[in-house]
Amino acid sequence: MNISYSIDQQQGKLQGKNHDPLLEDEKSMNRYDEVLVALRRIIRATDLHSKQLSKVSGLTSPQLLILQTLRHHGELTVGDVARRVSLSQATVTTIIDRLSKRGFVVRERGSTDKRKVFVHLTEQAIQALVDAPRPLQDSFVQQFQDLRDWEQSMILTSLERVAYMMDAQHIDASPVLDLGQLDRTDPGNH
Repeated sequence: MNISYSIDQQQGKLQGKNHDPLLEDEKSMNRYDEVLVALRRIIRATDLHSKQLSKVSGLTSPQLLILQTLRHHGELTVGDVARRVSLSQATVTTIIDRLSKRGFVVRERGSTDKRKVFVHLTEQAIQALVDAPRPLQDSFVQQFQDLRDWEQSMILTSLERVAYMMDAQHIDASPVLDLGQLDRTDPGNH
């Protein structure tokens, strides 16, 4: 039993009030519904954008993020890519395996240290990046950066709380808006 609930319940009895915390007033129910609607809109926008990206480019959002990272930084090891995109090395390895099979990346042993394997883009990947639609998070990041510091902090804190409330604080995630498995085989299936 929640301690604050117990105290509120006892105070209600002492004051002769019939207080039932399970019966919410209309205002708080509306707020609850508004939060769920906002979450659903975010999920829906992410899903629609992911499907559009897949349809136009044949890539998933995590694949696109990895290709963009390699374009920006040049050749990197899988571990370096994983750190830059905030995903586990195992997840990035699986995604790079799929990108390699499709001819988007090539792995090569380092010239000075043969133990290191570097990943770099192919011409096919560079063309795919040119043709790919702008990632959804790019638009979000631009608008987010235009906010004042206190607004950014408020959004971050609120979303971290929502993630905690949904028991999602330990889920492997990258700074990419996408639904489904990060290393799914067929980008057309969501």
